[in-house]
Amino acid sequence: MSYYVNYVSYVLLCELCVSTNPNSTSFLNMKILHTADWHLGKRLENHTSRHLEQIEVLKEIVSIADQEKVDVVLIAGDLFDNFNPPVESIELLYTICKQLTDNGKRPVIAIAGNHDSPQRVEMSDAFARALGIIYSGYPDTIIRPFETESGIKLTRSDKGFVELQLPHFGYPLQLLLTPYANEYRLRKCLRSETETEADELNNLQQLLKTHWQTTVDKYFDTERVCLLMTHLFFTDPNKPILVEPEDEKPILHIGGASVMYPEHLPIGVQYVALGHLHRAHTVSNTVGTTYCPIVYSGSPLAYSFQEDDQQKYVQLIDIEPNQKVIHRKIPLQSGRRMVSKQFADVDTAVAWLQANPNIWVLLRLETDTYLDAPIKKRLYDAHDGLMPIIPLLRGEQDLSFNDVEKGTPKTIQTMFSDYFVKRHAVLPSQAILDLFEEVLGESIEES
Repeated sequence: MSYYVNYVSYVLLCELCVSTNPNSTSFLNMKILHTADWHLGKRLENHTSRHLEQIEVLKEIVSIADQEKVDVVLIAGDLFDNFNPPVESIELLYTICKQLTDNGKRPVIAIAGNHDSPQRVEMSDAFARALGIIYSGYPDTIIRPFETESGIKLTRSDKGFVELQLPHFGYPLQLLLTPYANEYRLRKCLRSETETEADELNNLQQLLKTHWQTTVDKYFDTERVCLLMTHLFFTDPNKPILVEPEDEKPILHIGGASVMYPEHLPIGVQYVALGHLHRAHTVSNTVGTTYCPIVYSGSPLAYSFQEDDQQKYVQLIDIEPNQKVIHRKIPLQSGRRMVSKQFADVDTAVAWLQANPNIWVLLRLETDTYLDAPIKKRLYDAHDGLMPIIPLLRGEQDLSFNDVEKGTPKTIQTMFSDYFVKRHAVLPSQAILDLFEEVLGESIEES
């Protein structure tokens, strides 16, 4: 009991010294917030804007960083959803990153993902560094040394490596940074100066592994905290690959290197901050025999119905030299969830929609025929987040185009049915056929 009291007293004394003496250094844990895959500019089903939701959830992340008294923020790629994001999304990135710095007191390090233009990511780096923000777009980017007015100092840098000294910490933060790059760019960026294109390594897994381990061996020492941040597809070979949206599957697609494994990571890092997959999860807790969490923070919002009803998080990392990392997920509350539902009748669907507002819904409705306008209106009036409804035909129906004997022309009624099936994936109801006949008859009469 006396040991515990003495330890608590020591911790409180250290914190008191730091709070009263701005020039003192703290050997307490460094707190790092890990997030990724913001996809600013992303639109739902290519037409519905998510900008207001993104503002809301990113402000929540800023609030978490402040409440948890985070020392560093990591953003592991896919800052934007495409190479040419709208102006409002670019402004949102810069605004939020500035807020995350807490007026220049907290470094923010962001890398490019496969959805980003690396040139655009690095465009504002010179201005950003004044606040302690680092943007890295290429695997071989070398960040120029700097020191901010608040005392954040970049002491060493190399290809894909930075060392930061933060005020009040008696040890540096060392980071390996590997933004996403395609096969050609990775080989061009990471092969050594003595190698030529003809001397390329057998595969990209080995190329990355060699680059990472060489950098660790060159720069890393014992009295530091060190992390690797990258935007690649990692999985544990002993676990099933999780279901992910189509555009978030393996992204290298080259001779067996489309998937990276824990064995390719360097010995010596304490935590691997990943971006790319949208589901928050830990790939593995070891690199070799060394404890090292390999973690996807996941996206802050659901961006696909394959992320059906997923809870979203940021990761909070508690780290110090020569100690096991402690990390935990902090749930995010902002933004609409994305939910897929199937119903056998309209009344049940309407009741559920009315009882579950403020979500995005992909609705599948069982039906015997084409869904007419009154039914659709009733469903859309029940919910403002309803996507285009998918009809599921009961029983078996032959939806193939009507075949006719070669040389025999199709009737206009048959061509109409073929078009309707192609457009709506269901046969036209008798009411629609009758309406078509009526319109057709009137046209013939007018002719």
